[in-house]
Amino acid sequence: MPTVVEMNFDGLVGSTHNYAGLADGNLASTKHAKLVSHPRQAAKEGLSKMLRLHQLGLKQGVLIPQERPHLPTLRHMGFVGTDRAIIDKVSNSAPHLLAMCYSASSMWAANAGTVSPSADTADGRVHFTPANLKSMFHRSIEADSTSKLFQTIFNNQQYFAHHDALKGGVHFGDEGAANHNRFCTSYDQQGVELFVYGRRDFGEPRSSTKFPARQSYEASTAIARRHGLRADKTVMARQSPQVINAGGFHNDVVSVSNKNVLFMHELAFANKDDLIKRLCNALGDVPLHVIQVPDSTVSLDNAIRSYLFNSQLVNVSDSADMTLILPLESRENAKVYEYLLNLVDQDTPIKNLEFVDVRQSMRNGGGPACLRLRVVLNEQELAQINPKFILDGPLFSILDRWVDKHYRDELRAADLADPDLLNESRAALDELTQIMGIGSFYPFQQA
Repeated sequence: MPTVVEMNFDGLVGSTHNYAGLADGNLASTKHAKLVSHPRQAAKEGLSKMLRLHQLGLKQGVLIPQERPHLPTLRHMGFVGTDRAIIDKVSNSAPHLLAMCYSASSMWAANAGTVSPSADTADGRVHFTPANLKSMFHRSIEADSTSKLFQTIFNNQQYFAHHDALKGGVHFGDEGAANHNRFCTSYDQQGVELFVYGRRDFGEPRSSTKFPARQSYEASTAIARRHGLRADKTVMARQSPQVINAGGFHNDVVSVSNKNVLFMHELAFANKDDLIKRLCNALGDVPLHVIQVPDSTVSLDNAIRSYLFNSQLVNVSDSADMTLILPLESRENAKVYEYLLNLVDQDTPIKNLEFVDVRQSMRNGGGPACLRLRVVLNEQELAQINPKFILDGPLFSILDRWVDKHYRDELRAADLADPDLLNESRAALDELTQIMGIGSFYPFQQA
């Protein structure tokens, strides 16, 4: 086992997983709005993906779901009465608001926050900034719970530095690690951190896109300052407006990296040649291996529909060869699969393909990369994290049984008005806190 690892923390899908079509610019979310979802299947798919990465020899962690429906938000909006009465009032007068407060979107851990390893930061600690997710109301209510969860898992100030989510409204809209990459030769060395933004709110005319450009330049630069990153080892890059308009709402829909490899669609960035030059300058003697997929080979539309780039690029064991963890949709897309078969035969570090079934997440617009947050940890830091959140065979079995016990097989839009769903969700989370050994973690347990 290497002394420094890149650990994946996946979001455990919540019991209220449903298709409300809340994310403007996320084509899959819009396409499947109001369809029947399958929460039990979704959670078991996510757990199976986690187990597979564990079986491949990677360190795998779990991020637990947030409390949903989020009654504190509804009370903040002026709804009063018992919990059941509030569900009834909101379902009758503001069903869109009820759907937002029922969303299980915290499952997409790539948006949980931005993490900088201790090798990159001025004080030699791992830095965490939870994302404020200002561009979407249903996600903007996640930040406080995310922060609390980070501090529960990484609870030692000697090794871990925790920041509050950025304030400043939409001008500092931050979507987390879905727009963040890191380059290095090995995880223990000083790296180069790449922040990708969709818009710049101050100092230049605001660009116009069909769909929201969610990540701001101002947020990215603020996080880099907070984390104490070296200016010469930090790169800011603009995402292509063409990608945003095509449904690439985060950069991890069109690119993925691991160590010194950048796997990207050729249209991913507004000025790719300049970006590659700046990355090479920041890396110095470290060679950057860029694998560009031509639009003529895999169109931007096919790339987004198949989530080719919303994959995990990993090193299995100590091998220099890299493995792509891809959604099944990438294998089922003829053009994409043909490209992938050719890719592994070429002279690149990517030599292996693993396909995972996360269809329930995919239908809401989240592939394998959306489901995970990468955290680089050295031996001492790994020893300090809460071991209850490290997935292994026994924990997988416990959580798999827990899902079978508490999750519905199907969930329809009309079911959100059912007060029994509130009670079922709370019963599941109450037992989950016992499994994880974290006491009264959720607001309803403290009321």
